[in-house]
Amino acid sequence: MVPQLIEKYIFLVQTFVEAGDRGLSWPQIQRRWEGRYGEAYARRSFLNHRAAIEQVFGIVITCDRSTNLYYIDRSESAVDKRAAVEYLINTFTVNSLLTLGKERLSGRVSVEDIPSGQTWLTAVMQAMLDSAVLRITYKKYMSEDSEVRTIRPYAVKEFEKRWYIVAYSEDAGALRTYAMDRILALERSGGSFRMPAGFDVETLFESSYGIYLPEDEVPVLVRLRTTLREAAYLQDLPLHPSQTLVEKADDHCVFVLRVIPNPGFIMELCSRGDRLEVLEPASLRESVKEALNKAIQLYEN
Repeated sequence: MVPQLIEKYIFLVQTFVEAGDRGLSWPQIQRRWEGRYGEAYARRSFLNHRAAIEQVFGIVITCDRSTNLYYIDRSESAVDKRAAVEYLINTFTVNSLLTLGKERLSGRVSVEDIPSGQTWLTAVMQAMLDSAVLRITYKKYMSEDSEVRTIRPYAVKEFEKRWYIVAYSEDAGALRTYAMDRILALERSGGSFRMPAGFDVETLFESSYGIYLPEDEVPVLVRLRTTLREAAYLQDLPLHPSQTLVEKADDHCVFVLRVIPNPGFIMELCSRGDRLEVLEPASLRESVKEALNKAIQLYEN
């Protein structure tokens, strides 16, 4: 039930995105719905879906009372403001298209599997929509034992082919992130919660890298020198939203960004090998050097 409901939200969003600024009349919406699902579409159902889309995705479907046309309000909508929401919508849309066209596209489409999203993502998002407290059985990466945790799901975040829940842990009394592929079981506890005023997952992680929650750390100015080829990749896929190109020479480029240098960030810098050099701060440069030296020792020994 939940996956089908989310898929319907995505269908409506895509329908309005394709319609653009010209919008759609209520009869046009009904015809497109009936053409897709083969069933009548009640206005009450549409109003419920419209409210849910705004709550889940932050996308506002507005009605122009002078023309009675519905359209996505791009001045307020997450479609233009938040690339992360666009990615989430595209992920659902692509998965839906692949499912619908599985037989016709067999042997012609190759995608990387993200099991955690298929297993828990829609259930978690529905719980977010309903402000429902969840009880999860969770197994940490460095432990053989599982633990039961009661959480308030505030947001979902995708990073490096994994989906995470950003939640308030009632057991720890603090925010935590949970990798969905480490969840063994999930159910509703029967309780509900109220979202903290002004909570925004993008703002929460704006100074961090990946899924590391910022604690008391302070972001620092990071200066990186890269090869020209690596610079092209970084310009297409920045390491961090604060990344800025400040120098372009014949044989290298220099980027600066402001970020908390957590372990995930250090690992990412190391993965760039000889294509990237940390110029400053000195402490981060030393951390990357130490990590690379440890990797070299594995092969020298």
